[in-house]
Amino acid sequence: MEELQQVAGVDVFDFICLTSAFFPFFSQVSILLAIELIWNLCEVLFIDAAPAGSLLLHLLDWVRLHKADVDEKAKDVLQSDSPAEHHNYWDVVVSYVLQGRLEEARQMLVKQATLQPASRNMYKLMDSLLSKMPFYNPGGTQTLTEFDVKWRNWHEEVDRYLKDNTFASNRHLELICKILVGDEDTLLEQKELLSTWYHFLVTRLLYSHPTVKPTDLHYYAQSCLTMFLDSRSVQEPLDSILLAAFEFDIYLVIKDCSIVLNNWWFVAHLTDLLDHCKLLQSHNLNFGSNMREFLLLEYASGLFTHHSLWQCAVDYFDHCPELGRACLELQIERVPLDTERKALKVLRICEERQMSEQVRSICKIMAMRALRNNRLGSALSWSIRAKDAAFATLISERFLQDYCAKGTFSDLDLIDNLGPAMLLSDRLTFLGKYREFHKLYGEKRFKEAAKLLLSLMTAKIAPQSFWMTLLTDALPLLEQKEVIFSADQTYELMYCLEELTSSLDTEEDVEQTKVELLRLSLARNLAMAIIKEGTVET
Repeated sequence: MEELQQVAGVDVFDFICLTSAFFPFFSQVSILLAIELIWNLCEVLFIDAAPAGSLLLHLLDWVRLHKADVDEKAKDVLQSDSPAEHHNYWDVVVSYVLQGRLEEARQMLVKQATLQPASRNMYKLMDSLLSKMPFYNPGGTQTLTEFDVKWRNWHEEVDRYLKDNTFASNRHLELICKILVGDEDTLLEQKELLSTWYHFLVTRLLYSHPTVKPTDLHYYAQSCLTMFLDSRSVQEPLDSILLAAFEFDIYLVIKDCSIVLNNWWFVAHLTDLLDHCKLLQSHNLNFGSNMREFLLLEYASGLFTHHSLWQCAVDYFDHCPELGRACLELQIERVPLDTERKALKVLRICEERQMSEQVRSICKIMAMRALRNNRLGSALSWSIRAKDAAFATLISERFLQDYCAKGTFSDLDLIDNLGPAMLLSDRLTFLGKYREFHKLYGEKRFKEAAKLLLSLMTAKIAPQSFWMTLLTDALPLLEQKEVIFSADQTYELMYCLEELTSSLDTEEDVEQTKVELLRLSLARNLAMAIIKEGTVET
């Protein structure tokens, strides 16, 4: 955050305009810095919920965290040849005092005392006052009442020195003394160093009301805002949000942030944090969701419109028990499936959450796209993943048509490794088994190949339109020197051939040459099979 402040060139307290109409980069930096400011204050007030005494220590840390320009100035001063004569020297000292960083202020004052021997006693007295200022220690044995008494004694001592004009000869030390007694007019004169009313608030509490109770914060906050802003100043949206926080109005903080900030990130995460800390009562909305879930759903829905952040939104939907799944199902269908890689990401998300309808929808879309591009292997793979029997049948038909046209199969790796997936449809089963026949034939396991080929036709697995191709594939087996088909198997083949030719309307549709050749081969094989089987029986 300090780096962002340096890039922007100004302190976080100067970033109180929360619109992005002009200078987009600086506006985004200002929004981020304002978000951190609000978030840290909510941690102090709502989550840490520090009691009186400890509360001021947390607010001091909050101011120091967001007022980083002091350290930059101090660095420039200390790196100069003569720090005590640097033009920003007293600004640094006073800024340290305004933030309650008294040890750093004392170290800086030592450098000035060295240059002014005549005023050394005065500087020594101021150093003593700064060193004696009590700070409440939550972990110590001192009670809050004892601390209050000790602080009042110190305060009276500082006030006595001021009234005695002890530091009147040195305007800088007198200014520090007035700050230590909490003089409001003096504090308001340091507007340039304080920057905003909430820094003024914390400094005022430090030197006037160090034991302030959380319930009294809103009173001091409102009065400091009124005192700090002149009549011409306009209260900014950030001021309203911080005032609501000091009033411990959680819902108003969330509401104002929702209106002012340019996205749902902050309110969604703040509400989620407060809800986990059991700080939000059940606040049901009209449609049944609570405030936490509503804001998370809105933020996640916004993420889904981003080309690269949509995956992050899934986790947010997962943490919305009431409406998260329903919203995810609606949003996931709107993700453009530009590439197969993206489709696989979406598919994995759906499969992990058992979103079966979305899984089928995605697979069908990708299968159709692959089919249009004539990528049969990819189309078949997607249809199997979708468990779409009708579409798997259609693609299997295309594979068989391609085989009839080209004489070879494409995507052999896929077909060879169908496994149980081939049972999705009869046509896919036939495709897998037919490919298995070719493998057996290639391995010269002719008897097994012949048995499989015959079973494809007799079991009616093969479409009748493909029988002629199967019978043609049987020809090389019929022409082997060794008898492959038995007499019974040959009769089955002859029956299939006759059934095929008789079911056609005209003889012209049948390749007569193939039919005659098949009949001749079947008759010859039958004779050889009968002779062989008769010889064996004898």
